[in-house]
Amino acid sequence: MPQRTALYPGTFDPMTLGHLDIMKRASRLCDKLIVGVAINRDKNPLFPLDERVAMVEHVVEPFRDYIDVEVKPFEGLLIHFVEKCGASMIVRGLRAVSDFEYEFQMAGMNDRLNPDIETVFLMADPQYQTIASRLVKEIARLGGDVTQFVTPEVELRLKEKFA
Repeated sequence: MPQRTALYPGTFDPMTLGHLDIMKRASRLCDKLIVGVAINRDKNPLFPLDERVAMVEHVVEPFRDYIDVEVKPFEGLLIHFVEKCGASMIVRGLRAVSDFEYEFQMAGMNDRLNPDIETVFLMADPQYQTIASRLVKEIARLGGDVTQFVTPEVELRLKEKFA
């Protein structure tokens, strides 16, 4: 049986517990998980690419005990990156109906570009549904407590950024 490779793309600026939850659950659906860290200049990230990759590498390390995991930066069209990685599915996390509307359009376009690649939607665990990287950055910037939204390592990096 061929290896099932899934790709979970995102900007991860910063990496949140919601992202981690989706990664854990996605790892049960495949034999290999690739986390694609997007270079998205339009989003003007707080953390440079190397720091975002390092944050993701840190949280996926325990996964390596039971699944093949890779963290790779990418730029450009997602479907091209998926093809280059040899993945057969794209994993997307959904927090709310508004996420679904956008993701539904993206999945449709990706299907038109390559119908052999499936998009799998995972609903956010209720405890993580309100977590958004954008809001986590705002809370940290204003001196709020982000411990319930991110790992201790990410919290430290946020504190350093806004010190």
